[in-house]
Amino acid sequence: MITLEERIARMERLLRRLEEDQPYLRVRLSPLGKEHRESSYAFADRIRAEAEAELHRLLGERVPPLESIAPQPADEPRGESPQPPTN
Repeated sequence: MITLEERIARMERLLRRLEEDQPYLRVRLSPLGKEHRESSYAFADRIRAEAEAELHRLLGERVPPLESIAPQPADEPRGESPQPPTN
C-alpha cells in the first residue's frame, strides 16, 4: 500500500500533466466534430475536477506536524505555585 504522501504526490503530478497537456489536447481534438470535441473537453474537465477534489481530500487527511500538537510549556514552572502579592 502506498503512503499518503505518495498518493498526494501522484495526484499533484496528474493535475500538472493535465494542465500541461491542455494545448496538445486542443490540437488532437481539432479534427473532430463539434459534438465530439465538446464531449471530450467536458470529460477532461470532469477528470481535472475529480483529481482536484481527491487532492483536497488527501491533503485534509494529513496529520498535523508533531510540533503543532505537542504539549506546550506552561507559564509557571512545574511544582511552583504563584506567590501572592505582598502589600
